[in-house]
Amino acid sequence: MTENIQNELSLRYGCNPHQKPARVFMKSGDLPFTVLNGAPGYINLLDALNSWQLVKELKTVLKLPAAASFKHVSPAGAAVGLPLSEQLKKAYDVDDLELSPLASAYARARGADRLSSFGDWAALSDVVDVPTARLLNREVSDGVIAPGYEPEALEILRKKQKGRYIVLQMDPSYEPAEFEQREVYGVTFEQKRNTALASPEWFNTIPTKNKELTAEAQRDLLISLIALKYTQSNSVCFAVDGQCIGIGAGQQSRIQCTRLAGSKAAIWYLRLHPRIAELRWKAGTKRQDRVNAIDLYLRDDVTPIELEQWKENFEEVPQRLTPEEKQEWLKTLSGVALGSDAFFPFRDSIDCGAMYGVKYVAQPGGSLRDDLVIEACDDYGMAMAFTGVRLFHH
Repeated sequence: MTENIQNELSLRYGCNPHQKPARVFMKSGDLPFTVLNGAPGYINLLDALNSWQLVKELKTVLKLPAAASFKHVSPAGAAVGLPLSEQLKKAYDVDDLELSPLASAYARARGADRLSSFGDWAALSDVVDVPTARLLNREVSDGVIAPGYEPEALEILRKKQKGRYIVLQMDPSYEPAEFEQREVYGVTFEQKRNTALASPEWFNTIPTKNKELTAEAQRDLLISLIALKYTQSNSVCFAVDGQCIGIGAGQQSRIQCTRLAGSKAAIWYLRLHPRIAELRWKAGTKRQDRVNAIDLYLRDDVTPIELEQWKENFEEVPQRLTPEEKQEWLKTLSGVALGSDAFFPFRDSIDCGAMYGVKYVAQPGGSLRDDLVIEACDDYGMAMAFTGVRLFHH
């Protein structure tokens, strides 16, 4: 693989090994990215180009370094570079690292759904510095895309995975054509590219009794909406404290999206429970094994076989949290922002969101049952904005 890519890049195969030959190419001009290390695949590049757009928009809108953790063409997490509390550092297993703003953004993005982020694609809005490279280097990740790399950071990443880690440098000035095309079953589709850029102006219409959207709430709603723009639809996103904490993607029913996002948000918050920090691991337990074990510790649907395997990770087998203890802890989750890529057809998603600390909602509006959704928000004292913008992504 050379670093001087022009307008075409041959790939080993497409989505699956039997789909070959495969390539990516430009109809005119050069490819907007350069391969600095490794050999990207078809799905790697789909993740790279979608995730780059997400972090670029987060940086443009919020003026902060941004990061995303992508899996299968949807974000597992996305965040901006706000400082982490000691509690979050511990939960994200980064309390032993120096964290720059960009590293903090990736720690948050990766920490949103650590189970799903295993083997992720990382996207970073800024030039990768050494602290971010060191964080990437110890996570199980397939590759990274960024506008540039400090020399020492690039050398760290080039040694990852015995030299196979994929490192892409994106041209930050690149802008695609106004219209985009795709082919399905021999039929070519064309549409105007989705250039809608989320902004606080999207929150001007607030039909609920509670009309207060704090600066932090607007920030988190913007993060959720920008993440949704690059999430396979239907999709719902929960966000708080400058990061996504639960994304429900690709479900046929919106309430299923909300339940999925809520369940991920619950796991995220339960991982902050003091009992998690007290777990005593066996010497040599790997980072991802700890992640998997914590997931089993918190889940209610653990099988007997999983439970036996789970016990092997600890010096002393811990007492698991009871359903009552979990509920008491979840009651303290508050100030959560909920974004939806399309309108809510029923109030059920609002009822579901209320179980996970949702206080702020942003959705396009336009349902025949908008009045019932507004009433549901009023029942819980939520503030909801009608953005008027649908964000389907397929």
